[in-house]
Amino acid sequence: MPTPRCRLCSAELTHTFVDLGMSPPCESYLRADQLDSAEAFYPLHVRVCGECLLVQLPAYLDADEIFSHYAYFSSYSDSWVQHAEDFVAKAVHRLSLDEGSFVVEVASNDGYLLQHVVGRGIRALGIEPAANVAEAAVARGVPTEVAFLGEESGAKVTAQHGPADLVAANNVLAHVPDIVDFAKGLRRLVADRGTVSIEIPHLMRLVEGNEYDTIYHEHYSYLTLLTTQRVLATAGLTVVDVEELSTHGGSLRTWSMPTEHADRPSESVAAVLAAESAAGLHSLEGHSGFAGSVARVRNDLVEFLIECSRSGKSVVAYGAPGKGNTLLNHCGVRTDQVRFAVDRNPFKHGKFLPGTHIPIHPPERLDAERPDYVLIMPWNLRDEIAEQLAHVRDWGGQLVVALPRLEVLQNTF
Repeated sequence: MPTPRCRLCSAELTHTFVDLGMSPPCESYLRADQLDSAEAFYPLHVRVCGECLLVQLPAYLDADEIFSHYAYFSSYSDSWVQHAEDFVAKAVHRLSLDEGSFVVEVASNDGYLLQHVVGRGIRALGIEPAANVAEAAVARGVPTEVAFLGEESGAKVTAQHGPADLVAANNVLAHVPDIVDFAKGLRRLVADRGTVSIEIPHLMRLVEGNEYDTIYHEHYSYLTLLTTQRVLATAGLTVVDVEELSTHGGSLRTWSMPTEHADRPSESVAAVLAAESAAGLHSLEGHSGFAGSVARVRNDLVEFLIECSRSGKSVVAYGAPGKGNTLLNHCGVRTDQVRFAVDRNPFKHGKFLPGTHIPIHPPERLDAERPDYVLIMPWNLRDEIAEQLAHVRDWGGQLVVALPRLEVLQNTF
């Protein structure tokens, strides 16, 4: 097999960031009649480009295989919907948006964000590649086109609807294999004096927090502010401001404008770049050492589950997010260690986690089974979930998270 090349600068990718072995696609939930069939596993071998420093996973899977029919619906997280509403309020104020404005969201999912734009009487359009998810958005009153964004599709949308005053692309930049074409699509969508707002999980926080479960096949790139700037620059977009967010274990929200009309970058841009440089992420050498941290997380969880098994304690999982499947497969977990998972998303009920074949049930199954431990898989929502599961302590149960380190939360909810 030829050496993979960087999706940003085309240099050969010869440097490993972390290798998690083989894993199935994280959103490939199984039906019962598929459990005895062959299951496809692909490498999770993440590289770092020695030239432009983009950390990336080669495109082992095409995007249309992953996103054309998707199992993730954003609206099932109350805190995420609130995060979206807060973003809309901030953007409206910052950009003086009104009834004459036009807002486009890329990877708009089920309308979780644009519903707040529509509710303000502002014209909005979602662009969503998963037809099943787009249907939910339309039912919510959010106009949505089913498409993958690229330069060509972006030009078509603008020709039909006009240029956007705001283009939001929250937690999607990492999900596109052709990141340059995607950036050019953003430029096609936005007005010459408009703004592009992007949210991305921050690689610096991923490293600090051992958040390796956010590595999976639909996350093609792992971005710093530096590499985000370099991606957007290929399309004539300049980052003029940045915010640090707590979402997804630590994210960045960048505000960009077409370069020919861009404001001078804020002090926040210089501050985040300086922090990344101090963390070593502006050099190739600074990306080493993450594999050791990953091994510690894996060992701690495996030892905990083995001890529970030996002592007769039952463990179940709360949530069946894609990130959880990376963790469970890397740790070799099976149903003798985690009996089942529960999830609020009815799309997943009656299905099984890929690779591990752990069954997924509605949340009510927790109360019926009363397990000794509940392993919270979406650890980035631990506070929200711990509040929802406060009643677990009524039967002596305890909540557990595996990341950023193994922690039993018995005294914190």
